[in-house]
Amino acid sequence: MGVLKSTSILFSALVTGSLMVSGSALAAEDVKLPKTVAMTAYGTGSGGYTQMVSIGNLLKNEYGVSVRILPGENDVSRMTPLRTGRVPMCACGIASYYGSEGVLMFASKEWGPQPIRVIATSTASFGLGLAVAGDLDVKTPADLKGRKVSYIRGDDANNLGTEAYLAFGGLTWDDVEKVEFPGYARTFDGVVAGQSDTAFTMTVTPVAQQLAASPRGINWPTLDPNDKEGWDRLKAVAPYFQSHKVTSAAGLGEGEMWQGATYPYPILVSNADEKSGLAGSLVKVLIEDYDKFKDAAPGNAGYALENQNMQWVIPFHDEVVAYYKEIGHWTDEMQAHQDRLVERQGILQKTWKAYTEGNPPEDDEAFRKGWMEARAKALEAAGMNPVFR
Repeated sequence: MGVLKSTSILFSALVTGSLMVSGSALAAEDVKLPKTVAMTAYGTGSGGYTQMVSIGNLLKNEYGVSVRILPGENDVSRMTPLRTGRVPMCACGIASYYGSEGVLMFASKEWGPQPIRVIATSTASFGLGLAVAGDLDVKTPADLKGRKVSYIRGDDANNLGTEAYLAFGGLTWDDVEKVEFPGYARTFDGVVAGQSDTAFTMTVTPVAQQLAASPRGINWPTLDPNDKEGWDRLKAVAPYFQSHKVTSAAGLGEGEMWQGATYPYPILVSNADEKSGLAGSLVKVLIEDYDKFKDAAPGNAGYALENQNMQWVIPFHDEVVAYYKEIGHWTDEMQAHQDRLVERQGILQKTWKAYTEGNPPEDDEAFRKGWMEARAKALEAAGMNPVFR
């Protein structure tokens, strides 16, 4: 497990002017939160951490709830306290989806599929995409054929993002020149130096800004929202992406837009058996007190009700479903989708139990291979796409 720094924050000393609002849209008795809420999040310099601080301000100011944030340096260190019950909630990234599926770093003996449920997500003005050197004539992912494309050793999430963009254009790694790098930042150094032509990233990162300011410049290939076949190919690789009109991106001028893709960040999750009332009360606060914190941190606008993807890849917590039903924001179609995701989690956990109790291989790689095969077979038997193999 990576280093986990414990930071206890008493938000009463940090209340900003944007949150100095007397009274609340909710009555205090409608918010049944414990006096202290602990959670894990990205590191202290991240957007996710800043958002959690601003939400903590709101909870302290309006409801007398203190929030304790444990910044984790990597996916495992953020999710381990959730798995062990040390915290009831994580402001995680897309690794929460990998955890719920029991794949990639979670296909090991120590993990397996996790019973993760969504409380809320933030989908703001930024996107996640394949930054391409601006001195190339690349308008869509299909134009990357034969180009030099970055691959990061040991970084499954970024490589899957790149693979998904290639798939949108009908390409695979065999159609491009794969250029391997030891880390994320090095891919951008490689693009600037001409060693590669692409780097997968969030559109507002400093490294993307640096590429935009370099002699090569930056370009974001368009993902046509009406290209159903392209989107089907992309989602077969990475189903957590969604079409998005991006207005915050390196290289975009004021008022400009890039038609690309994104997925939520952060993703507020808890375990399915979290029954303290945290999930239901927190989503209620985020939706009904939205005006009180939407401008308190970059990305907070992403928590608006209209920005919640009601049919995404991880099921909602039962208390969250109950809240959406209560406010009339729940349909039969949403319920069918939710039921299917819950069924999927059940199949994965049942399959994991049978596999781990059935004398699996001791060797780590053989264990992982056996699990991935058992997982795929069980999902396909239920008519579900394994996605990962």
